[in-house]
Amino acid sequence: MDWFSTDTLDHLLGEYGYGVVFVIICLEAMGVPAPGESLIIAAAVYAATTGRLGIVGIILAAIGGAIMGDNFGYLIGRWAGFPLLKRYGKHVGLNERRLTLGRYLFQTQGGKVVFVGRFIAILRTFVALLAGANGMHWKTFLLWNAVGGVVWATLYGTGAYLLGNLMHKIAGPVGISLGIIAAIVIVVGIVLLRRNESRLEDKAEKAMGQQADPLPEQRSA
Repeated sequence: MDWFSTDTLDHLLGEYGYGVVFVIICLEAMGVPAPGESLIIAAAVYAATTGRLGIVGIILAAIGGAIMGDNFGYLIGRWAGFPLLKRYGKHVGLNERRLTLGRYLFQTQGGKVVFVGRFIAILRTFVALLAGANGMHWKTFLLWNAVGGVVWATLYGTGAYLLGNLMHKIAGPVGISLGIIAAIVIVVGIVLLRRNESRLEDKAEKAMGQQADPLPEQRSA
């Protein structure tokens, strides 16, 4: 399915409304490569330009999906641990370098990485799995996860809604120019994040390679 086509998005949002926002973001938070961030932006713009959905409902659905999905992902990570993630994670994009990066970030940043990870594409998908596998205390995880989910959904939803309203009101070349500028900013942001991810992975491999300790032991939840 082409998630990014206008017809597909209009159909999903028109047919399932807030439910599709909740489900897709929940799946992404569990570790399934799904377009959660793209969907909340598209849903907010859809709400602004059609009036068929409310922005408050979209934000609440996104918050609920983010928190619930992350908690499912956390439980999977606690149950599976690093051995299984190392064996099967590559099938969903969680390769060995990203596992090493996850261990490094949790050792150096602690709970903050759960909050920050909500705003970084690759971490948003896998941070809950990694938190569970690293044995982070559930109450600590839940706090950072809830705060991150609320802030992320509110900022992205409100920002995209306001942009959609602006583009809807401004017709002609100015409106088209705004759309092009927004697209360029998104592409540049993705490129910069990919480069930063690679740099962090190299740093993590070097730091973790100097440690003699084995993979974290799994503790009971």
